[in-house]
Amino acid sequence: MNPDAFDSYPEMLNAEQLAKMLGISRAGAYQLLNCDSFPTLHIGKRKIAPKSKVLEWIDQMTSH
Repeated sequence: MNPDAFDSYPEMLNAEQLAKMLGISRAGAYQLLNCDSFPTLHIGKRKIAPKSKVLEWIDQMTSH
């Protein structure tokens, strides 16, 4: 994966940005954000994901 392709995304991703970055539905992004193994930061009711941790997560999930 080329991390440079994701430079235009903010450092903290909401569900809509995460969905666009991964090419999945918004519902799919919310499912990821609610998964224990996904790097999610909870701020009140808001759920966001650090872009760097998402890229690490992708590397971990695809290196099996």
